[in-house]
Amino acid sequence: MLRAGLAGKTVLSVAYPFAEVGPGSVGGAEQVLHTVERALVRRGVRSVVAACAGSSIAGSLVQVEVPGGVLTEGVRAGVERGMQAAILRAFESGAVDLVHMHGIDFHRYSVPGEVSVLVTLHLPPGWYPEEIWTLPERYRLQCVSESQRAACPDGARGRVAVVRNGVELSEAGPGRRGRYALMLSRICPEKNLHAAMDAAREAGVPVLLAGRVYPYPEHLEYFEQEIRPRLGRHARFVGAVGGEAKQRLLERARCLLVPSLAPETSSLVAMEAMAAGTPVVAFASGALPEIVEDGVTGFVVGDGVGMAEAIRRVDRLSNDVCRAMARERFSAEAMVERYTGLYERMLL
Repeated sequence: MLRAGLAGKTVLSVAYPFAEVGPGSVGGAEQVLHTVERALVRRGVRSVVAACAGSSIAGSLVQVEVPGGVLTEGVRAGVERGMQAAILRAFESGAVDLVHMHGIDFHRYSVPGEVSVLVTLHLPPGWYPEEIWTLPERYRLQCVSESQRAACPDGARGRVAVVRNGVELSEAGPGRRGRYALMLSRICPEKNLHAAMDAAREAGVPVLLAGRVYPYPEHLEYFEQEIRPRLGRHARFVGAVGGEAKQRLLERARCLLVPSLAPETSSLVAMEAMAAGTPVVAFASGALPEIVEDGVTGFVVGDGVGMAEAIRRVDRLSNDVCRAMARERFSAEAMVERYTGLYERMLL
C-alpha cells in the first residue's frame, strides 16, 4: 500500500558505482537497495536508480560505465565523474523529491538544489571521512544497527536514525542439512576467510566459499596468498552466487561461517542463513552478536579454535527455530515499512 506522503513522489537511489544492483547482488548495500527499490515501484512511487551498467532495476536506470580490469585510482576517479554525471541526468529527467544514497563514496557527489538526502551508512562509521558528520541539515544519516550507531561520534548520534536490515523470507521448508560449512562473502583481508577455512578443516568438515573477488590490488593479492593455497578436496571456491543458487547453498549447508574481523554493521547473509533454517557460526565482530543468538540460532565465538568447536556442535541447533527467529526479527517487509516511514517524515 502506498503511503499518502509518497503519492506522486520520485525517489532517486544512488548506488556504489562499482557493484551491480539486482536480484543477484552480492553486496549487502546493493541487496538492500534492490529490495527497497522494488517495493517502491510496487507501491506506485516513481523510482530512479543511478548504478553501474548491467544493474537490473524495477524503475528507471541511469547507468554508469565501469571499465574492466584492476580498479586503479585513475579508474576510480573516472567512474566517480560518471556517477556525478548520472545524478545530474536523473535530475534533468524529471523532478526528484528525495535522494537515497548507499555508497561509501556518497560524500564525493553533489546533489542539486535543496532536495532532502538520506544516506544509509552500510559500513563502519570509522570508514567514512569525518566531514560527513558536519553535512548540511538536508542530509539525514542512517545506520543499520544499534552497535553501528553507538560507534558514531558522540555529537552525531542524535541525528542518526536506525533502520535494521531485512531479507526476503522463503516459504519453502528447509531440506536435509548437508555436510559442508558455507561462507558467502566478499573475498578481502578483513573478512578473514582463511581462518574459517582452517577452522572447518580442523573440525573435519568440508567448506564451500562463495563470493566475488573485486579487482582491487589488495583483494587479488589476498586471494592468491591466503585463499588459493587452501583450496583442494576439502575446500572449494565457487565464485559469486546470487538468487536461487545462493538460496540452495544456504538451505543445504551444515552451517554458515562468518569469521569477519571488521566491525560489521549488520550481516544480511547471516539473516538469510537463518531464514533458510541454517545456523550461523560467527566471530563477535560489530553487530554480529545482535544478529546471532548464541546457542539458539548459532554460536558466537572468539577465535578459530572456538569456530572449529562450534562447527562440530551445530547439529544440536534447530532448523525450525532459526527460521522462526528470522521471521520474527529480519523480514524485508518490516525493513521496507521503516524506510518508507522515514522517507515520509523527511518529505513533510
